[in-house]
Amino acid sequence: MERNAGKFRMIDITQKNDVFREAVAVGKIRLKPETVQMIKDTRVEKGDPLAAAEIASVMAAKSTSQLIPLCHPIPITSVVAHSTLGRDTIEVEVSVKTTAKTGVEMEALVAVATYLLTVWDMVKRHEKDSMGQYPSTIIESIKVKSKTKGP
Repeated sequence: MERNAGKFRMIDITQKNDVFREAVAVGKIRLKPETVQMIKDTRVEKGDPLAAAEIASVMAAKSTSQLIPLCHPIPITSVVAHSTLGRDTIEVEVSVKTTAKTGVEMEALVAVATYLLTVWDMVKRHEKDSMGQYPSTIIESIKVKSKTKGP
């Protein structure tokens, strides 16, 4: 088997046509029930974690090609985040759309990860234990839920 060790290249998509594409990604953060209640009651000192995370997810989707090596820059036409709060979880679903030569799966995944990381950052002081650790805080289940290609 021949291998291009140490060599990387962007996939050539020059000959592909622009096509409508959408990817939906999902993920979840597990928090202390008290922290989720603080979010529901809008009592987080830094501000609204969900609003900040929504803006962060849009910025992340638009910046994906700057973060992931060899990922094509594409025109993002829509980013929509929707969250659901449970007793000790926040689940987010992010839809990313484009009309381009390549898909938006990576943009949707980066948007979800950034959304969840932003929530963590906004509430981290409430998640720490007495040793400054995060024993119950976890980001999990980030995946592509669906992708669409075509008219």
